Amino acid sequence: MLGLFFIVLVVALAVFLTLTRRKKERVKLPDLKIVSGILQRRVAYYNRLPAPEQIRFQKEVAEFLRLVKVTGIGTTVTDEDRVLVAASGIIPIFAFPGWKYPNLNEVLLYPDTFSREFEFDTDPEDRNVLGMVGNGGMDNMMILSKPSLHHGFNSINHTSNTAIHEFVHLVDKADGVIDGIPSWLIDKENAMPWLHLIHKNIQAIRENNSDINPYGATNESEFFAVASEYFFSTPLLFKERHPELYEMLEKIFRQDPGQLAIGNRE
Repeated sequence: MLGLFFIVLVVALAVFLTLTRRKKERVKLPDLKIVSGILQRRVAYYNRLPAPEQIRFQKEVAEFLRLVKVTGIGTTVTDEDRVLVAASGIIPIFAFPGWKYPNLNEVLLYPDTFSREFEFDTDPEDRNVLGMVGNGGMDNMMILSKPSLHHGFNSINHTSNTAIHEFVHLVDKADGVIDGIPSWLIDKENAMPWLHLIHKNIQAIRENNSDINPYGATNESEFFAVASEYFFSTPLLFKERHPELYEMLEKIFRQDPGQLAIGNRE
């Protein structure tokens, strides 16, 4: 009996130490000066913001990293990795101060693309996933390819950003379902016009009459995520080529990144 008690005590202590260690890891944050430097160097969206909003963005990034752990699977995680993950999450919700991702506890970074079974050491032909929102046993997690995370911030001239794409899925999922219609952001008046725009643009993609990523034609939720990547990555180009979509996404996210881009050029 005493032996059993000792075993239980040892197991309980091991669990306690593991949880304590994880908690300490979670609150180990980059210094705000480091955060600021990385954002200035890598994130065009941040550089378009007025100075007071840049300070708020830094604080939002720090708060994100306090709540969400970034873990490397087969790869080392750097401060730059963490900040880029956090920035990707803050950009879509920046107009909603204090809003947190209730459906995310941890982001897993993989060294390369991976399969839908979350494997990255399989045959290359089976590894075609750049990012994914977890479900089932992986619920409350996000999986990202580390090279894809960085590629999304390597240029201001491309229209894709995998990490923003996946965070938009989480924004979409906040009402309980990923369907391309985040009901907590879209009022009833705009829900049907938004759905009409989605279907109109999916048809244009399928007819090869659009520069929007063809993956957006998969379904409504993928279109929402793909269009949002474009909206935040290259806002002036998106506004020029897709004014109706731009206006609707401006209402959804309550942001006008194109105007920020114009102000930044002046």
